[in-house]
Amino acid sequence: MIFSKKHSLYESEHTRFIKELKAQTPGMEARQLEGRSLLWDKAPLSLDEQEREKQSRLRQNAYPYQNKV
Repeated sequence: MIFSKKHSLYESEHTRFIKELKAQTPGMEARQLEGRSLLWDKAPLSLDEQEREKQSRLRQNAYPYQNKV
């Protein structure tokens, strides 16, 4: 998709806000990456660890709040 020159310089209010926010708080991007690494960027598990995790999970009933009669 090709945009004309008129639209190539367009910058939304949200984009400007984020750029200004990053300029005002210099360490924000580093803190974001640090926070992301805590939750998402984890080392891959070996096959043995995956199997052990799979076996250690408790099986949950389809309807946990229904009494067995």
